[in-house]
Amino acid sequence: MAPKVLVSDKLSETAVQIFRDRGIDVTFDPSIGKDKDKLLSVIDQYDGLAIRSATKVTEKVIAAATNLKVIGRAGIGVDNVDIPAASRKGIIVMNTPFGNSITTAEHAIAMMFAVARQIPEANASTHAGKWEKSRFMGVELTGKTLGVIGAGNIGSIVIDRAHGLKMKVVAYDPFLSEDRAKQIGVTKLELDELLARSDFITLHVPYTEKTANILSRKNLEKTKKGVRIINCARGGLVDEAALADLLQSGHVAGAAFDVFKEEPATENPLFNLPNVVCTPHLGAATTEAQENVALQVAEQMSDYLLTGAVSNALNMPSVTAEEAAIMGPWVKLAEHLGAFVGQLTEEAIDEITLTYNGVASTMNVNALNCAAIAGVMKATNPDVNMVSAPVIAKERGVEISTVTQDKTGVFDGYIRLHVKTADRERSVAGTVFSDGKPRFIQIKGINIDAEVGAHMLYTTNHDVPGIIGALGQTMGENGVNIANFTLGRSHRDGDAIALLYLDDQPPSGVLDKLMATGLFQSVKPLRFDAA
Repeated sequence: MAPKVLVSDKLSETAVQIFRDRGIDVTFDPSIGKDKDKLLSVIDQYDGLAIRSATKVTEKVIAAATNLKVIGRAGIGVDNVDIPAASRKGIIVMNTPFGNSITTAEHAIAMMFAVARQIPEANASTHAGKWEKSRFMGVELTGKTLGVIGAGNIGSIVIDRAHGLKMKVVAYDPFLSEDRAKQIGVTKLELDELLARSDFITLHVPYTEKTANILSRKNLEKTKKGVRIINCARGGLVDEAALADLLQSGHVAGAAFDVFKEEPATENPLFNLPNVVCTPHLGAATTEAQENVALQVAEQMSDYLLTGAVSNALNMPSVTAEEAAIMGPWVKLAEHLGAFVGQLTEEAIDEITLTYNGVASTMNVNALNCAAIAGVMKATNPDVNMVSAPVIAKERGVEISTVTQDKTGVFDGYIRLHVKTADRERSVAGTVFSDGKPRFIQIKGINIDAEVGAHMLYTTNHDVPGIIGALGQTMGENGVNIANFTLGRSHRDGDAIALLYLDDQPPSGVLDKLMATGLFQSVKPLRFDAA
């Protein structure tokens, strides 16, 4: 029987025809995406669901989707899909991470021109018959300094276009290597220096804990007087109220925003201010981009449903159907190792070396590499998936090396992940036990046996008495239950580590209390997708 796919949002007829041409039974009904009750009543009939942003794939929908195997999102954002629920049910969630890149970059450039020359206001004035030529004095882009916050896929396209406009380009991106900066022709700066030097600032980072409010009031006040700010990335990166104040005071000369903290944005502090250009999240809204992502998602879903091949999956690596059953626990281990290193490393990574020993070396190490690199990158970019992660790492000049070895130790197999930055090296190793659960077996060369949980705490210290007591007492006093507790040391009186598996993330202030004891060199909370 042919696989059945429901297209519940507006995809092009060409994309729908791809399903038909490949022998898939497709239902094209964009009205279903806006009718949650209808979606719930029919979803159990389908193997695949192709969507854009209108369809909300909630946990309730997934629970009703008894036959669903794959969800394909035409576009990059998957906020409308409950990915953890889909993962628990074994449903693959795919997106099309690169189909909108050029379109979004071009929109940022267009917005920069618009705010530099006050085009929207001048247009409205002229339509009103006012002919206020002297009112709209603009500035040239040529020779101006453009500060790019985030030099990944979209940011690098903006940088390339800015060079064509004869702008001087500087960039802030903690994960941009010096070699990659030279390759794309930017001067890499720390954020404060970029703020002070830039005539225009454009943001191209995802919304994460580290990037949220990256242009806070404090940082906005550090900018060069007369700066113009463009945000076509994500809402919540800029303190909109603070920016409004600085626009009114004259410190900021203009702003152009395509994204807002609250969307749909019917009210906002930036609205109706002079020389502020606002568009309703149009970054990906071109005919070409919409067609590209629709065609891509149709091809990807067809490949999976007909052959088991996985591309651009957010919750599974690119492996064949046959490999998936065997590699599942090892894929999760690779992700955990990457996530551990990614959450501890704040500076740019120059090299990642993955060593596969014993049984691990006989597997699809390319897929395992993707999982590990995605784990590293997700610490700063949650939109990364196991396919896009190696591409992003390459764009940032990260050198990836793979080593395979025959069995050399007590374990049937293990994976070691080693990263090198300009200032340090960091290493972690793990294996999969017979129960199918990943374990950390070595950190910093110190042997341990630690089960991986959703919430963990990693500490480093000099080997002295009182560590266990300090950790246990502090956690207990603050209502944090310890599910598992692992200690290790290099030698007596040497370096020591502790890894705690907690039931919940420690409340604010607990880590400061631990550091205040004077016993610890570092205390770091960690989060893992332990599903």
